[in-house]
Amino acid sequence: LCLDYLQVRIPELLILFFSFFFCFHSFIHSIIQQAARYDDIDDVKSIASSGVPLDSKDSEGRTALHMASANGYIGIVDYLICSGVDVNAPNTEKNTPLHWACLNGHIEVVKRLILAGASLSSLNTHERTPVDEAVSRGKMDVIDAINEAAAQAELAGTWVSGPVDLSEDQMDEVLN
Repeated sequence: LCLDYLQVRIPELLILFFSFFFCFHSFIHSIIQQAARYDDIDDVKSIASSGVPLDSKDSEGRTALHMASANGYIGIVDYLICSGVDVNAPNTEKNTPLHWACLNGHIEVVKRLILAGASLSSLNTHERTPVDEAVSRGKMDVIDAINEAAAQAELAGTWVSGPVDLSEDQMDEVLN
């Protein structure tokens, strides 16, 4: 009788265990996105020091860089870029942090991302580039910033398809 009971319950217990594990894992990895979303650099650093990867994704594929870029938090953006996160990481809709920065008109973030190697040609699921997103919202100042940052990055020799290894001071020097 006990063996029959266990044979029936073991699959249910395994399902329960793995459900809890994946829920907990998802929760832990979304904490860093929330800290970035609310501009809490101390929490971002603390969470990262506890072993949560800076480029971890939540259930919608968003990274801390997506959240900081969408909200214009340049301090967190700089920290994440200097820590080597992927500036071209797509979420589930294939939006990169640059898509969100352009969409929301965060000019300084747009410049930093471009200098760090963010792609201007990445297409999201709506077949839009970051430039298309800026145009869709009438953000011509963002288009001007994109052109300026791309030209500065090219002149400085930092225009590449991937991240570059520059400190915050070096990025400021190129942008100013």
